[in-house]
Amino acid sequence: MPLPKDIHPSPEEKRKHKKKHLLQSPNAYFMDVKCPGCYKVTTVFSTAQTVILCVGCSTVLCQPLQE
Repeated sequence: MPLPKDIHPSPEEKRKHKKKHLLQSPNAYFMDVKCPGCYKVTTVFSTAQTVILCVGCSTVLCQPLQE
């Protein structure tokens, strides 16, 4: 039976590297982004390394950070 701390990890636990979590899991995730112009929904990976354009109207939906 899982413990509550395993199901709902603390904020400190969430910030750890993915291999140092109590239960290993990736920090990245998929998200749906809705275009403000044509309202089409596009699924985007949270750590995408390229500029993501809307398939309907070619509006820039997200771009990687310039670090």
